[in-house]
Amino acid sequence: MGVAFRVPRGWASEVGSRGVVSVPLYQAKADFFRMLGHPVRIRVLELLQDGPTPVRDLLAATRTEASGLSQQLAVLRRSGIVTATRDGSTVIYELAGGDVADLLRAARRILTEVLSGQNELLAELREAEGTAR
Repeated sequence: MGVAFRVPRGWASEVGSRGVVSVPLYQAKADFFRMLGHPVRIRVLELLQDGPTPVRDLLAATRTEASGLSQQLAVLRRSGIVTATRDGSTVIYELAGGDVADLLRAARRILTEVLSGQNELLAELREAEGTAR
């Protein structure tokens, strides 16, 4: 399954032999991370790590308006990282693969390290402030 990326105006691009517009890998990665860059999308992905989830449960857990959640789910669906299936009148979402869950766990580890480092720096600053008085 291919992922289509919109080429920003002014970016040089080439059409490959299969008619696919190629963009630099770093641009494709930036577009991917930009797509992840919304708190509701991240929350939905975190919730979907636990398995397939009906929209009504996502709505309750995200505490967002139905129209807002629908927009964010559409972005995730178009990107190909979540899939939706219908069971009667219920729409159920799930992660398209385990790599997304791995990415979220890696992000959590990195954020934990960064915040830990900031807490250590804050403690050092407070200690230095106390001795400067």
